[in-house]
Amino acid sequence: MEFNEAKEQFINSWGSLGSSWGVSRTMAQVHALLLITQEPISAEDVMEKLNISRGNANMSLRALIDWGLIDKKVKLGERREYFLAEKDLWKVAMRIAKERRKRELEPIMSALAQVKEINPESGDKKEIVQFKGQMEEIEDFAGRVDGLLNKLATADENWFTSLLARVLIK
Repeated sequence: MEFNEAKEQFINSWGSLGSSWGVSRTMAQVHALLLITQEPISAEDVMEKLNISRGNANMSLRALIDWGLIDKKVKLGERREYFLAEKDLWKVAMRIAKERRKRELEPIMSALAQVKEINPESGDKKEIVQFKGQMEEIEDFAGRVDGLLNKLATADENWFTSLLARVLIK
C-alpha cells in the first residue's frame, strides 16, 4: 500500500469510528488528519486535504478544541491559526470518555432523579412502585458506570497498563 493511500484509509476509518464516540464523520476525519500530521496545520490545509468546506472545517476544529483533542497554535508573523492534535492516545481516550460522560451520562442521571419523584396518588400504586424500582436500578447502574469513568479519568497511565497486563495474563 502506498503511503498516501494508507493515510487516506486511516482518515476514512477513523471517520467511521467517530460515530461510535458521538461525533460527526467529518469531525473525526479532521481529528485523524491532525493525529497523523506532525506539524500544526491551518484550517485551509484541512479544507484542502479533506476536500471540505470552510464552515465544516471551522466547526470541526472548534468542536475538537472544545473536546480537548486539539490545540490552537500561533506561528510568529502569521495571521492564520494552526492546529495540532494531542498525540498521547491515553489522553485522547480519557478526554473522549470525559466528554461523553458530560454529554450522555450526566443528563440521564439528572432525568432519572427527576422521574423518580412521582406523586404516589397519580396512578396505580403497584405500577408506580415497579417504575420507581426500575428507575433506581438504572440509576444505580449509571452511577457505577459514572464511578468507573471517574476512576479511569483520574487514573495514572502506568496503573492502567499494569492492571490491563495482569488481567490479560491471568
